[in-house]
Amino acid sequence: MSYRGPRGTYDVFPGGREPYERAELWTFVEARAREVMARHNYSEIRTPIFEEIELFARTAGEASDIVVQKEMFSFRDKGEREMALRPEGTPGAVRAYIEHNLYKLAQPIKLFYVGPMFRQERQQRGRYRQHTQIGVEVLGTSDPLVDAEVISLLYSIHQAVGVEDEVVYLNNIGDMETRSIYAPELRAYLQKHVGELDSDSVARMDTNPLRTFDSKHENTQAVLAGAPRISAYLSREAADHVATVREGLDALGVPHEMDEGLVRGFDYYTMTVFEAKSGALGAQDTVGAGGRYNGLISDLGGPDVGGIGFGSGVERMLLAAASQEARVSLDVFFVTLAPEARILAMKLAGALREEGISADLDYGGRGMRAQFKQADRTGASYAVILGEDELARSDCTVRDMASGEELAVPVADGAKDLIRTVAR
Repeated sequence: MSYRGPRGTYDVFPGGREPYERAELWTFVEARAREVMARHNYSEIRTPIFEEIELFARTAGEASDIVVQKEMFSFRDKGEREMALRPEGTPGAVRAYIEHNLYKLAQPIKLFYVGPMFRQERQQRGRYRQHTQIGVEVLGTSDPLVDAEVISLLYSIHQAVGVEDEVVYLNNIGDMETRSIYAPELRAYLQKHVGELDSDSVARMDTNPLRTFDSKHENTQAVLAGAPRISAYLSREAADHVATVREGLDALGVPHEMDEGLVRGFDYYTMTVFEAKSGALGAQDTVGAGGRYNGLISDLGGPDVGGIGFGSGVERMLLAAASQEARVSLDVFFVTLAPEARILAMKLAGALREEGISADLDYGGRGMRAQFKQADRTGASYAVILGEDELARSDCTVRDMASGEELAVPVADGAKDLIRTVAR
């Protein structure tokens, strides 16, 4: 019997072909992201990977893909409760913010998360049914300069991991005052062309007509080319908000452009929405995206305060990054040329590791030449040779793998001299 991984998933393993199949690149991305988060004073949050299905359905909205396209992985637990694997990170973070009374602390609360999300959608390269997101949520403020910080944070993380040819696209989809005027105008326009729209856009016309801009249907896009634009309907507050966001992005040096067709995939978004796109990805060019959700916290039973966040898929970051050739480098590989040298090699390796020096040795019974090849494959900086001659002299031979230079280092009194040699 032969088993394969579930459709729309992948494994991370030694020698993985795709960048997101290589553990060392995951470590690299997460480490860089955490460094950037720390510099911006963000704290980590971890929420369950499953919640009540109603939390996701209510927050996303009736017009969202996870509801319309039934993309959630849902199940009934033993208590007959309807649950779902999380399709995104925002609802769980907002639920935790309310449940644990984080709104009573000094505001805003600046959070980040790293973890798996689940969508039962058509698989594409870099888009999987289980994928990992690095995300941010800033809760308890409506300050437009926070929007600029969050967008710049997304851009900074991407730059830190080597994402190439990236531009942030920005739009303001209005506050409630704006939407109350604009939505009827857009709906009336779409109804005149209802026969030319795709079925999803027709379904969304009543619930959230702005979501029609998210359609990839060619005829729908042709209709939308002549649709009224929200920028002409923005309230004074919404117009001032987007102007301040753009000033902040200019001050931070984030390359950005306005895109009035950008609406994002969830109904809870208000005001600022954004996508970071990379020319390195081809047609599926979005690396990360997000937006503001000023009504979401109160809708879930919390205070009437604003929030904003983003999610960025690690898989897509790695596909868009120039850092794909990063490799694991070992400090020391022990080459043992006599059976009795193996225990000493293990003892010395343990001493090096305790000092923060990475070390490994041969466990495959290889010959000398094969052990040196293994040292080279691991990217070892030094090979430490232990043979009969070294054992007789109570020393080891340290070979610099880059220059080939060799040095005899005493080990009669333990690893202290070896540590000094390889730690230079």
